[in-house]
Amino acid sequence: MQNDLMAGISGVRGVVGKSLTPDIALKYSSAFGNLCRSGKVVVGRDSRTSGEMIKSTVISGLLATGCSVVDLGICATPTVEIAVPELKAWGGIIITASHNPIQWNALKFVGSDGIFLSPKENQKLFDLVENDRIKYQPWNKIGKVSFDSTWSKNHIEKILRLKYINVKLIRQKKFKVVLDCCNGAGGVVSPDLLKALGCTVIELNCQSNGLFPHDPEPTPKNLTSLCQAVKKHHADLGFANDPDVDRLAIVSEKGIPLGEEVTLALATRFILGKKPKSHVVTNISTSRMIDDIVKEFDSKVYRTKVGEAHVARKLKQVKGIIGGEGNGGVILPELHCGRDALVGMALILEYLAESGKSVSRLASELPPYFMVKEKARLTKNFERNLSKLKRKYSAGKISTLDGLRIDYDDFWLQVRKSNTEPQVRIIAEARSKHEAGKLVADALKIINS
Repeated sequence: MQNDLMAGISGVRGVVGKSLTPDIALKYSSAFGNLCRSGKVVVGRDSRTSGEMIKSTVISGLLATGCSVVDLGICATPTVEIAVPELKAWGGIIITASHNPIQWNALKFVGSDGIFLSPKENQKLFDLVENDRIKYQPWNKIGKVSFDSTWSKNHIEKILRLKYINVKLIRQKKFKVVLDCCNGAGGVVSPDLLKALGCTVIELNCQSNGLFPHDPEPTPKNLTSLCQAVKKHHADLGFANDPDVDRLAIVSEKGIPLGEEVTLALATRFILGKKPKSHVVTNISTSRMIDDIVKEFDSKVYRTKVGEAHVARKLKQVKGIIGGEGNGGVILPELHCGRDALVGMALILEYLAESGKSVSRLASELPPYFMVKEKARLTKNFERNLSKLKRKYSAGKISTLDGLRIDYDDFWLQVRKSNTEPQVRIIAEARSKHEAGKLVADALKIINS
């Protein structure tokens, strides 16, 4: 496997033309075709400029292994996750590097249940590639490809039919929403959903041409134009999608980014208000806001490793009512077990409509925590330096579920390898931004030593 190719729970991703080349995409898609036993496979992609090239290669690999391919074109990642089980497909491949910069792309592999492959399933896939055990079909057993452009519309219709969504009530509110899709796949579906909910939509970067106007990760520092537009248009709120529409960030009516952790917190509080004493699942890097909200509604929270697949499978196991990740990824199992910015937007609008409150007011009612996130270069001394950090905070509660997380009464700190980039992620949460920042700065000194 190439050194700078990221292969793991989040699929296979790399820099196009360097670590992610046509031959790499062909090998992995062909291996997936073997795992799918030459059955039906759904393929969709985000709008990246490299997407058509990668898609052509992926489809070739699948056809060569006898699979019939249903090509959804440019669509949201959650749209593919919904389509796979409904089409009774053996699996799906989503061509997207999600929040990574424009030069990246990736293959995300979905099982027949519409959930990303488990670590065990991923390893079977990787073994086929690494051991060169891929089997191709002869000329008379090559698969066929068909195109189906209806699934974005189907996705919207399923959201409008959810029991939690009162379409008539939301429409009566006539919300004005500024939407930034970063010229990603959201442009083909997010404006249509908001319009179906009666919103006046001011569109920013909704061309779906893959030319990202800013860093595609929907963090506060990348939402400057969205914040300005919300204030300029006197909008009720702003929504930002990442390029494959599985993450949602919110900007308040005051033009202030709420931070991606707030998305899941608001959605969780809304759903538990409907059905308290339920199970919630999130990852170990998500805010303590979730723990406090769960206690408020006499419910229970389960924590997993970082990665949608881990959260989704735990949600199914414990029959959770809602879950997700603190990066703005909301999972509503009633719709499907995958992060979905579209259902996140609908839930937030429903919460606003029912409460009669502004989004800044709802956010102010959440438990008061401050989180700081930073990245560091992954070096050969990482494990040694992680041990140093563990000794420094030995008085805290230690978890090694995913990297190193240390909990104290008033703060927590986590350091782990990224699943999607050759970097280290450092996260701290405390009662003040200054304290959280100091924790991250101290950790960075040790990690970089």
